[in-house]
Amino acid sequence: MTKNGTLVEVKNLKKYFNTKRGLLHAVDDVSFRITKGETLGLVGESGCGKSTLGRVMIRLLDATAGEVHFDGEDILKYSPGKMKELRKRVQIVFQDPYSCLNPRLTVSELIAEPLIVNKVFRDKASMNARIRELMETVGLAERLETVYPHELDGGRRQRIGIARSLALKPEFIVLDEPVSALDVCIQAQILNLLDHLKKEFGYTYVFISHNLSVVKHVSDRIAVMYLGKIVELSDYKVIFTDPLHPYTQALLSAIPIAKVGSKRDRIILEGDVPSPIEPPEGCRFAGRCLYRQDRCTTETPELREIAPDRFVACHFARNLKRGGK
Repeated sequence: MTKNGTLVEVKNLKKYFNTKRGLLHAVDDVSFRITKGETLGLVGESGCGKSTLGRVMIRLLDATAGEVHFDGEDILKYSPGKMKELRKRVQIVFQDPYSCLNPRLTVSELIAEPLIVNKVFRDKASMNARIRELMETVGLAERLETVYPHELDGGRRQRIGIARSLALKPEFIVLDEPVSALDVCIQAQILNLLDHLKKEFGYTYVFISHNLSVVKHVSDRIAVMYLGKIVELSDYKVIFTDPLHPYTQALLSAIPIAKVGSKRDRIILEGDVPSPIEPPEGCRFAGRCLYRQDRCTTETPELREIAPDRFVACHFARNLKRGGK
């Protein structure tokens, strides 16, 4: 780990996809840092590029340009051999707990798979002991060892996915919408499990979600994405109490309040999200922004630090009326 505590550093990362209509700018010049033991929440509308960013960070997808430094080294330059070793240190938990599991394997076989592929154990007894340990860690009863995924509910399936990600004792885990496919009560169980694992083992997370209410309860800092770019990055408390970017303000204004009689001024965004194939010049949010000025349509705002550890990509962030409180 680097001296300043940074475990992961993303620099000017880009990921473009070739389509029949042109280049799709899924992730476009994104930069940020994650310190060891931190949970960075990554939020935004569907299609903003957050899941693609998570996959590029751990090289499940190849980057178009940029750098991803893990423990001080750019992993985008790693050879296949070095990447195989890195896979033991970085993992991912996917959104759908069913489609990512082989339906022909039992629970114990699914958890054993990464251990077998990486030749962690030489004898079966040691591997079986590790499988039971992992099952206990994620809250799976021993009686489920011989059960198949289709016989389990979504929460237990996701626990299998989490156990698989923990099998090689990683340091950094990308959680890609890990609870969005689950019932609300099961969501709470999985979130509590992830929080417990972080405290016990010191994991570093990127928690990807479109649900701001969920991200608020699991994140140390939150990065808000819009059309392939990060528009605001700050401590979760600051994001929720004093959002600076108009897009963040609009997102927060849409969160329901559970208290009877309470109201929040809703910010209604006009227009549609621009195409990521031909993103507009200037600020990509300008066409839907209530505060846009001529400069917004011609000059792209940089993600700049306007206060200690508080970043925003807006030309007029200091002067906007606060919303979303």
